[in-house]
Amino acid sequence: MKDLIILKIGGSVFACKDSDKPKIDQKALERICREIGNAHSKIKEKSSLIIVHGAGSYGHLIVKRTGIDKGIKNNEDLLALAETQRLQNELNLIVTKELAKNGIPAFPFQSSDHAVMSAGALKSMSVDAIAGMLKIGLTPVAYGVPAYDEKQGCSILSGDQIAPYLAQHLKTKKIIHATDVDGVYTADPKMDRNAKLIPEITSKNFDKIKAGLSGSVSTDVTGGMLKKVTGLIALTEKGAESQIINGTRIGFVEKALLGEVFGTTIRR
Repeated sequence: MKDLIILKIGGSVFACKDSDKPKIDQKALERICREIGNAHSKIKEKSSLIIVHGAGSYGHLIVKRTGIDKGIKNNEDLLALAETQRLQNELNLIVTKELAKNGIPAFPFQSSDHAVMSAGALKSMSVDAIAGMLKIGLTPVAYGVPAYDEKQGCSILSGDQIAPYLAQHLKTKKIIHATDVDGVYTADPKMDRNAKLIPEITSKNFDKIKAGLSGSVSTDVTGGMLKKVTGLIALTEKGAESQIINGTRIGFVEKALLGEVFGTTIRR
């Protein structure tokens, strides 16, 4: 069996999260896909890859405006849910097309058609198809999306939930999170110039630093850095290591895929 790497690319890196309409930073997307292609050509004999991307302006705007992440109240909410899914399908096709240009056998993977949420938490999701795709050499490309919730009708199945879930059920050794900051800081670096980068987080120091973690300063309905790190800490007990890097910096995604250590590492 090949080692499995899960690369999660935040929507803020290429999907213009703060835009008032669905928008892509095409140059950023092309660069990131080129970096993934370069790394994939060097590691594909020994490592399999799953890519999970965020929604950015293709999802957060509608969800924040309508509140469908808290549940379905009327027909307008149902229409908003359907439209959000359509837009994120569209985004996924754009991403996979660009990956294919760079030699990645990228396979669009819609997680919400077989996931069940419960009060905002991911209760179950089939991984058999993804395991089969990896076996034959495909690169599944999943993405965060509103999904069916058995208690409130709808909640957000975020990429920050999908990546750890797949890591746990497919015995992943490494998760790389590409965000728009250099890693985890003692405070929000976009708001506090005195914030300091934390190079390593473990279960031993997490309680001391989590007070400084907060939700993203941009439009985000998925919980921000605190929720992200909390999910990754739980995986360390199962042997998975995570790395949070700045995906907006040229070459960083490629270097992380090739094993270079920088940013913030979360390990046992």
